[in-house]
Amino acid sequence: MPLLTRERRNVVVLAVCQMLFNAGRSLIVATAPLIAYVIADDKSLATLPHALVIVGTALLTFPAALLMRRLGRRAGFVVGSVIGAVGAAVCVLAVSQAHFWLFCLGTLLFGTASGFAQHYRFAATDVAAPEFRAKAVSLVLAGGVAAAVLGPELAKLGKDLFASTEFLGGYVFLIGLTLSTALAVMLLDIPPLTPAEKAVPGRPLREIMRQPTFIVAVTATTVAQGTMNLLMTATPIAMHQAQHVFGDIALIIEWHSVLMFAPGFFTGSLVKRWGELPMILAGLVIITLSVGIALAGDTVFLFWASMALLGFGWNFAFTASTSMLIGAHTASERAKTQGVVNSIVYGTAAVAALSAGSLLNNVGWAGLSWVPLPFLAIALAVVLHHAWRERRAGRGLA
Repeated sequence: MPLLTRERRNVVVLAVCQMLFNAGRSLIVATAPLIAYVIADDKSLATLPHALVIVGTALLTFPAALLMRRLGRRAGFVVGSVIGAVGAAVCVLAVSQAHFWLFCLGTLLFGTASGFAQHYRFAATDVAAPEFRAKAVSLVLAGGVAAAVLGPELAKLGKDLFASTEFLGGYVFLIGLTLSTALAVMLLDIPPLTPAEKAVPGRPLREIMRQPTFIVAVTATTVAQGTMNLLMTATPIAMHQAQHVFGDIALIIEWHSVLMFAPGFFTGSLVKRWGELPMILAGLVIITLSVGIALAGDTVFLFWASMALLGFGWNFAFTASTSMLIGAHTASERAKTQGVVNSIVYGTAAVAALSAGSLLNNVGWAGLSWVPLPFLAIALAVVLHHAWRERRAGRGLA
């Protein structure tokens, strides 16, 4: 009997890809706003390059799903990695020339690669047994733990690697990370849809999207991701404005990223034990608490506590919502359902990230931190209403 079944081998490969991708992602989070703050004429645009990563994700996630339906997961992920390497190379050129708009183009291209990478968690469930799906999702997300340390550390190492240009070395490392992802994904073993599965049209999207499980899962995921992107995009600039040193900024992004992904080692087991709704609810409550801490001030400790809890709550809400979504579609409906879900989630996240710079510039860190609270209240209400309906139907909260 092989040491690893196909489903577990795929999880390992996808977790490695998640690690490499998120190392690059966290490197950009830690450095792009600071680079842009220096080279942009309009300082309110300092968060734009990072926001364009999310815009690229939103634009490409649906086409990526359709391409993978046609060519298979492995080929689609290779295409995404190559695009990411091109984007990283453009960033190297832009940083070396202090060209703001070229830097924006590079991060946008990296974001289009992210549109492919956001399907790693879904790919883990393609050939997984139903009882292993939640755990598969959480273990793939757990691949981001090493990335949470690797990305900021590469950013610090690359900051002064080239004496002539600050932060240039980090984007040289980014090229290596994206090309390594293309090599790792070649080990993936997920068969494409059979001709019979492709021939089944499935239900219309509007019918799929009317399902209560779809509404709850997408609402929770969207609010969690939007809140996370709003606060995470603004944090480096807010800390810079509060006179905190880059070492503290990188450390807080590192902790935030660790706690986004470290719970993945046990979140799947908790979802299996307690159910998806309680875990979504717990995640949203923790995120709300993190926003409350952000409102308390701008010391290093408060930034750390807020971002750490934000990452932890995001993991609970995101993992449990992804697991819930698997039950909302069939194999033939997979591509269009997952594509539209990611488009909604990352479209909202893009708006949040694009708004971060302007909000920070006009209302400050405290004013920006109030923005997610109404949306969190709506998401909590949707989850609690669905839980009430489930209880009335005799199925209990789980």
